[in-house]
Amino acid sequence: MEKDKRKITFLDTTLRDGEQAPGNSLKHGEKLELALMLEKAGIETIETGFPASSKEDFISTQKISKILKTSNFATFSRTKLEDIDLSIQAGGTSEKHILMLVATGSDLHLEKKRKMSRQDGIEEIKKSVVYAREKGIKNVAVGIEDASRADSKYVEELINVAVQSGANQIILADTTGYAMPNDIYDLVKLSKRCISKSIKLSVHCHNDLGLAVINSYYAILAGADEIQGTIGGIGERAGNTSIEQVLALIHYKGKNKKIYSDVNKKNLYPIYEKLSEYIDLEENRTLPIFGKYVFSTAAGIHQQGILNDPKTYEFVLPEDWGRTREFYIDKHSGKSILKDVVEKQNATDIVKDKIDSLYNKYIDNNDRTITYQDLYKKIEQELEGELLNE
Repeated sequence: MEKDKRKITFLDTTLRDGEQAPGNSLKHGEKLELALMLEKAGIETIETGFPASSKEDFISTQKISKILKTSNFATFSRTKLEDIDLSIQAGGTSEKHILMLVATGSDLHLEKKRKMSRQDGIEEIKKSVVYAREKGIKNVAVGIEDASRADSKYVEELINVAVQSGANQIILADTTGYAMPNDIYDLVKLSKRCISKSIKLSVHCHNDLGLAVINSYYAILAGADEIQGTIGGIGERAGNTSIEQVLALIHYKGKNKKIYSDVNKKNLYPIYEKLSEYIDLEENRTLPIFGKYVFSTAAGIHQQGILNDPKTYEFVLPEDWGRTREFYIDKHSGKSILKDVVEKQNATDIVKDKIDSLYNKYIDNNDRTITYQDLYKKIEQELEGELLNE
């Protein structure tokens, strides 16, 4: 624990919400391995699935709930009593099991999807929370779907009845990625006024407008305790909140805000690699933190700066995330990268009169991109052979 700082926790929903996107289906064994990797990284809660939705999710919840040692696990459930029963059958009633019930927040959803009134929505939450508690569930979370488009008075009503009925966690969902940062900030502030400090407040954002990460950060600033998201931001439509990107904001921008996280940043990229392997995720070149080239450059000016001091062009450092810095060489590169290669081979004096010719040969007249390692080998061959004497 860091003194005088507020700890932000994470719920990972890669195995449930992340899997809902086309092409993201995972097998039992794959979910099991990812869950263990998430636990090793220090993710506090892992959502195992929606047991009532499929036999696959039921079995995955059974298996994962039995192997986790330090992380909690969560199950997704509608307010149907049979859904609650199946979640309990799959995950049991231990302290580690968080049962997440879905409340309907917006009038649009109430009228067009659920065909019910606000009062009906209130009553089903009251009934389902009480039922879950009577069945022995110790941690009941009520997630308000489409909360960002809901009437604020109705959100207050839902929160109050949920807590009064026995819920000890509230989840605010920006289900369609509708909200702006100030909207989420205000919604969290409103919700915090309705609950005591003993009630955890979580936010679950979607990325339809590219705002899931900043919305989640604004939720933290407003007092949210937990962020729900996925590894790499995977999920249906434009995806979910990227856990690693929110963690980056906490790490690089959170000191003055007195917030911190215990999640091990360096353990997240291997999870992304494994996930990408399992679901055949298309390679992303520029995804913050995890993209193929986010810690790479081919620009000569940038290479010179980074060689002198990486912080000249890197605010986010690769070593913080268990990744490595890469230099690529093409027509945009300069002599500084060539001189660095020569220096590392202790050959500065040997080739000092040939830098221009080597630059012309391997950089200026090179019509394809090569790696630093490629250039190193080429210069090594020059030194070993007779080419320098030509």
